[in-house]
Amino acid sequence: MFLNKADIEKLLKEGELIIKPLLDTSQVGEISIDFRLGYDFLVSIQGREPFIDASLNNEDRHPISSFFQETRRNIGETFLLHPNQTVLTSSLEFIKMPRDVFAVLNMRSSYVRLGITIATIIQPGYCGCMSLELTNTNKNAVNMTVGAPIIQARLYRLSSKSNYFSKPRKYICQVRPQISAVNDDGDLKILHRIWEESNNKIT
Repeated sequence: MFLNKADIEKLLKEGELIIKPLLDTSQVGEISIDFRLGYDFLVSIQGREPFIDASLNNEDRHPISSFFQETRRNIGETFLLHPNQTVLTSSLEFIKMPRDVFAVLNMRSSYVRLGITIATIIQPGYCGCMSLELTNTNKNAVNMTVGAPIIQARLYRLSSKSNYFSKPRKYICQVRPQISAVNDDGDLKILHRIWEESNNKIT
């Protein structure tokens, strides 16, 4: 079930949904909530390596973290997102989701029109700042203001409650952006073992 403004405000009043700080009540719209660009950024950089290795088949692979650089801005300062660049950042707000509600995140229309994209969801029961993976598909760099509302979240209610912590999670209660942990995926370990066997790599 899709949640409207009355539903969202009820969740906030009852403490089922927590958003801190909610700087302006107008952030809660008729069918969505606006979230603001946070302080911290992990910026993709071009290093000496030709590619990011999202497999386990190369023993000499460089850590994914070596392809990103940390930087921070204060509220009101700007961050320049270059063409074809992906940056990992977080929402200014800390959020705690109800166990039976999830959120779909989209860029606000004004930023989509500048060529900035995002595609992610927030799981039921999640707590922490929201991880935002922003990509500039424009041919021009875009200068964004820290603290500006750039994201819209649409909330949906499940038919029953779920337990976010029922299994190990790679990203839990983060307050700053985190590097991709793709190399920790269990399936990659299985696939790497198959690759080793088929290429006589196992001794």
